[in-house]
Amino acid sequence: MSSTSPTKRTSAPTKISPATAGETAQPEPSTTEEGQGHDQIVRLDPDLIVRDDFNARTSDTGPNDDLKASVAELGVQDAISVRPRPDGTYGAFKGWRRAQAQQTVNASAMAEGRPVRKIPAIVRADLVGNDAMTHLLSLIENHHREPMHDRDRLKAIETLALLDMNEEERKQMARALKIKRAELRAAREAARLDDSQLRRATVQGFDLMQMAELAEVSDVSGAVKALEEAHTKDAAEDGGGHGHWDHAMARLRQTKADAEARQSALSELEKAGVPLLPNYFPYGTKDTSRPLTDLRTPLGAPLTEDKHRYCSGHAARLDEESNPVWHCSDPAKYGHKLRPGAKQAKQSMSEQEKEERARTIAGNKAWKAARTVREESVKRLCTAKALPEAVRLFALRTVMSPPWMYAKWCEKDETETVARFLGVPDPNADDEVRYSREAGPFDELVTRHGKVKGWHQVFAQVAAAFEYSMCEPKSWQGLDRHQAAYLLCLKEAGHRLSDVEELALAKYLPQADAEPRTGAESPDLDLAA
Repeated sequence: MSSTSPTKRTSAPTKISPATAGETAQPEPSTTEEGQGHDQIVRLDPDLIVRDDFNARTSDTGPNDDLKASVAELGVQDAISVRPRPDGTYGAFKGWRRAQAQQTVNASAMAEGRPVRKIPAIVRADLVGNDAMTHLLSLIENHHREPMHDRDRLKAIETLALLDMNEEERKQMARALKIKRAELRAAREAARLDDSQLRRATVQGFDLMQMAELAEVSDVSGAVKALEEAHTKDAAEDGGGHGHWDHAMARLRQTKADAEARQSALSELEKAGVPLLPNYFPYGTKDTSRPLTDLRTPLGAPLTEDKHRYCSGHAARLDEESNPVWHCSDPAKYGHKLRPGAKQAKQSMSEQEKEERARTIAGNKAWKAARTVREESVKRLCTAKALPEAVRLFALRTVMSPPWMYAKWCEKDETETVARFLGVPDPNADDEVRYSREAGPFDELVTRHGKVKGWHQVFAQVAAAFEYSMCEPKSWQGLDRHQAAYLLCLKEAGHRLSDVEELALAKYLPQADAEPRTGAESPDLDLAA
């Protein structure tokens, strides 16, 4: 049976007698609330109805057997919605499947000499030229009907985001669809998902923002699985939030950035004809290569990349950031001297050393990814209406008894991080000479917001100092008690700590075991997520 139309009549509906060939009654048009007096319910010849260009449904558009059987027996009971076209036809933006069913049934009836029927339609003359509203109404209609293909809904929302409309219309559409305006904008990125990814994301209940973020990292191995797990963990927590999702996205973005940086570096080396040295050799095998920083020319001058590039042993390795470290593959063979004090070449690492190095690299990458999520948490605190009392007290204690890293950071005269946390322009962004003005860089902000958000500004300064003190990738291996207190303060304020942050805090927290846990016993860092 056809679906029920949401249209309400303000006048009594006209009764329609059973249709016979050439005898279908033409009722008087009746005004409806939907178009506020601009639309009419009439009975149209189905042959005059075509699909509107802004009908949201593009998949599964044909009527199924059940619908055709219903229409053949009873006709179309619920009015479709159309708008007039310049050529005299009507574009169906709601109910196109029902119109097609009536067209098919009428064709069979005419061939067999049976009566044909017209179709009840709401004529929306007020929508002529208003493609955005037409598309929105079609989307709502199809979204509430079963089934509408996920791809159609996504494409329809994407189309709405691209159509020219004012901000009030965009707000209205977002409210009608029960999505955020940011999700409306995110639909374009979400549409990049393939059908399999889109299906899994829909089943998991990802919103459009999450779908857009998935599309951003969809080419990273295991991305869908990692985000599904993060979404499930967030949903299972009492406090809600999206901390697990944020950390998973940070790791995936880091993995993607690392892969792109490495590929770019490899391409540059290949273009220059520089061979890439392996990072590991079989155990017991000597690596004859040496970095150029360990070598000198025959006259004792430093051996630079420019001087060495024409040596037959010119080669490179990539460091953790995919930057080339220039080497000579065999200095003794090509006549280079070791600089005084250069360490002896080391035999290949043992399996234990390889595991420890891999763990360090993984921890460094995890710490770098976690920082992006942590700084977003700080920004949310600094721009919130009220600052949690625990955060205010932490900022106060830091200012009254400043640890070494806070005092060191204050000497930097840096403003960009504080401005970013507060969500304001950097007052020194365009200054050729920092602090060239007589007044302090944030004087105007303090005067304007000091009474209402004074402590937000103080905490932004404190957080900037702590973040600077922990910016090195290896910081997770040796947090001091002040840095640990900062992370615990953020945790109390709602920040979801990542695995590497929890690991860095372990020595400052009570342990369930009687014996202290060694580094080898610490949990592995899952970076593949």
